[in-house]
Amino acid sequence: MRLRHHAVAALGALALVITLPTSASAAEGQFRYTYETDEGYEAVGFLNDPPSGECISLPGADSDALPPAYAPKNLTDATATVFLGADCEGDVYYTLRPGGGASERLKVRSVVFS
Repeated sequence: MRLRHHAVAALGALALVITLPTSASAAEGQFRYTYETDEGYEAVGFLNDPPSGECISLPGADSDALPPAYAPKNLTDATATVFLGADCEGDVYYTLRPGGGASERLKVRSVVFS
């Protein structure tokens, strides 16, 4: 009888583990960048704990009608690949290590974290 209770409990625990949703992986930390507002002011944008493996077009610099963002700082624990093109397109990109940054000469519109 005890064996049956243990087997049922073990099966129930296994079912819970299998059905629990897994959390999406995310880079922990903050990604910062500087961009120019519509009024011509300099502003700082940031992404907190951004998702990994998903392209993110940077708000404030995400279209060709806007100037690209610049001076990205990768303060996350993941590698960030920044692109000059929106939607992580084009062959102009640069990789920032965790904790790394670039000067204002580096222009960006989108980023993906690994």
